[in-house]
Amino acid sequence: MKDTRAIVLAEPILQLQRQLEQFRSTHAHRARIPDALWESAVGLAREHGLYAVAHPLRLDYAQLKRRLAGTSKVEGRKRAVPAGFVELITAHPAAECVIEFESKSGGKLRIQWKGSGAPEWGSLLRAWREAER
Repeated sequence: MKDTRAIVLAEPILQLQRQLEQFRSTHAHRARIPDALWESAVGLAREHGLYAVAHPLRLDYAQLKRRLAGTSKVEGRKRAVPAGFVELITAHPAAECVIEFESKSGGKLRIQWKGSGAPEWGSLLRAWREAER
């Protein structure tokens, strides 16, 4: 037997439902919904819940959930910024130099040398990274 209870929607949801129906009637079937309408839906979802807004407005539940959480597909794909490279060049060779590195896990590497010849950076950093694992 089919449930015949009427679903009572809050007035702000009904207003947004009318706006979305008007938008959908004047645009192509798969047209992108304007950000202003999405923002209204997100505000309503905060107040009334995701399903209570997504279902009557015929919005993609997962996309509304992402927008509510403050992330979008593009933001979710962003990667951490790789560590930068810094090259130190001096006009006069240093008599003594000390450089310290610290990894995200808390490991530290201190390089200290005297004279004009610099150590082999690549092998030093590789060995340190291997020891960090």
